[in-house]
Amino acid sequence: MKEVLERALNVQDRDLCDHCLGRLFAHVGTGTTNGERGKEVRALIDQDRASRGLGPMQHERCWLCDEVFEQVPRFAEAVDLKLQEVQFDNFLIGTRVDPVLQAREEELWSLVGQEHAEPIKSELNREIGKAVFALNGKEVEFKNPQVVALVDTRFAHVELDVAPLFVYGRYRKLSREIPQTKWPCRVCQGKGCQRCGNTGKMYQTSVQEQIGDVILPYAKGKEHFFHGMGREDIDALMLGTGRPFVLEISSPVIRTLDLDALQGEINERGKGLVEVGHLRSSTREEVRQIKDAAPDKEYRVQVSIHGKVNKGKVDEVLRTFNRTRIVQRTPVRVSHRRADLKRERYIVYVVLEDIQDERMTLRLRTESGTYVKEFVHGDEGRTEPNLSEMLGVPCTVDSLDVIGIIDSSEV
Repeated sequence: MKEVLERALNVQDRDLCDHCLGRLFAHVGTGTTNGERGKEVRALIDQDRASRGLGPMQHERCWLCDEVFEQVPRFAEAVDLKLQEVQFDNFLIGTRVDPVLQAREEELWSLVGQEHAEPIKSELNREIGKAVFALNGKEVEFKNPQVVALVDTRFAHVELDVAPLFVYGRYRKLSREIPQTKWPCRVCQGKGCQRCGNTGKMYQTSVQEQIGDVILPYAKGKEHFFHGMGREDIDALMLGTGRPFVLEISSPVIRTLDLDALQGEINERGKGLVEVGHLRSSTREEVRQIKDAAPDKEYRVQVSIHGKVNKGKVDEVLRTFNRTRIVQRTPVRVSHRRADLKRERYIVYVVLEDIQDERMTLRLRTESGTYVKEFVHGDEGRTEPNLSEMLGVPCTVDSLDVIGIIDSSEV
């Protein structure tokens, strides 16, 4: 304690409360509070002063914090009242402190050193959090709080930062006329114009809106965001067990939702457009996992053959694509918004399901990121090898369905 005393004597001429005095030595020892630690330090100083014939340190009003810790119960009541506006299971406290107080604290650190000290905001956060817990019994959560209550200690004003709500599911897209996510009008950039009928959108609805517009009102959130495990072309169906996604609802007031009932409502409203299944609660971490995933995809493709070719030739060519790699340059149709690169992609298999006259149906499984339409027609030689080239006749895609996302999540 000799070092503590030597440092503490440097601030004995400042009128400090026990909290602010003890906080200068917050990391010296454990198992006590700053207030209790301050009383111990004050006793050491008074002993030293007595040995020199001086009276004890006087305390009337804290020079540093202006007795802000006396306001902790008031702050806690304000937080508890504000938290009643939202549904939550855990919380965290944050504070805004008068910059003058922080400047005074740094001045003290210059006298005693900072290595053992704790900032005033940290102690206020902790003490207010303990007081709020005593009022509502909800746990403090440091890593992923559902709501952060930010207290401005100058005015006892409280603002809430509510964590998003995440809902996982798998969707099936049953229309070739809607995109996966909201698509702002290219002309007006979402403001509304003659081109978009003043809707601000290129398409009147989307998978995101069919799902999010149902869930949002129940959560009483501000807006929704859609995170899919990849996406299909607008004119492609998404069938099979569906594509995994996470819907994010910002600033939700309600966090507990009847997802079974919502699933039924989404499917009823979205007949002929979108179906969902396996709705459950999710997390931001799962959003990252979904965005980073690169599963194989299985497709069914209706192809027109512009020329004469027999089934034997088709079977022979398709066998050459089993377990092989192709090189694809960025397709012409997306070159305006994607870098012109060459990408190597793996074709797992291609199977002929049906062939009649000048049409055939193929089922194929490919590595994530494969441009299937370009694999069929060749894209002016930008995909090598391609089906048209190997068959020796031009081929075009009439329709494309995604029939499987080969991921490891539940189905």
